[in-house]
Amino acid sequence: MVTAESFARIYQRACERKGGAAALEALLGQSASADDIAAIPDNLLLGELTKKVFQSGFVWRVVRQKWPGFCEVFFDFAIEKILLMSDEMLEAKARDERIIRNASKVFTIRHNAMMIDDIAMKHGSFAKFIANWPSSNIIGLWAYLKKHGARLGGNTGPYALRAIGKDTFILSEDVEAYLRATKVFDGGVSSKRSLTQIQQQFNLWQQESGRSLAHISQIIALSVGENIVGMQQ
Repeated sequence: MVTAESFARIYQRACERKGGAAALEALLGQSASADDIAAIPDNLLLGELTKKVFQSGFVWRVVRQKWPGFCEVFFDFAIEKILLMSDEMLEAKARDERIIRNASKVFTIRHNAMMIDDIAMKHGSFAKFIANWPSSNIIGLWAYLKKHGARLGGNTGPYALRAIGKDTFILSEDVEAYLRATKVFDGGVSSKRSLTQIQQQFNLWQQESGRSLAHISQIIALSVGENIVGMQQ
């Protein structure tokens, strides 16, 4: 596979847009080590999945403001307690004014707790499962979360992974537009064929640059589009 554009060229353009290499580097987030991710308690991971589910299609700021209420209502997302909640209990929780009252999203909490519990029994913990998944096939982890979890498709799963420090690219509007314009893929962005082509291209850029997938994704976004001031993708 031939790269659509060298990463060195992408990086240079991003530097020019952001005022130099130092300014660009200051905009980039950091991924966590596999050991750090593996040490995260599974209840915190359930909380992060839940946060991203509620943020999807909603104002992120409001979810952050309500988050202490979510932690109170759902026992700090303790997996064993969530698994014991009946439909009636979840329906009652969905009416609690301390949280964002969306019953269908509230029910995802138990569903995703079940996924986490099942993985933990097989791999020791959900955190270890995430930590050990190779970033060279991060789209495989996206697909797993989408298939076995609830409302974790699209960018919801990837944003949750990014939030816990797992190295992943994000198909934001700017990144998707760039990849399509440079013919990295030409079909639906969520199709298996397109995602495989995108993963292959990111792997090539990673081999060229030695950078994380997250940094490559962010630098691409900062090299194109309307984000002249700077935003993380």
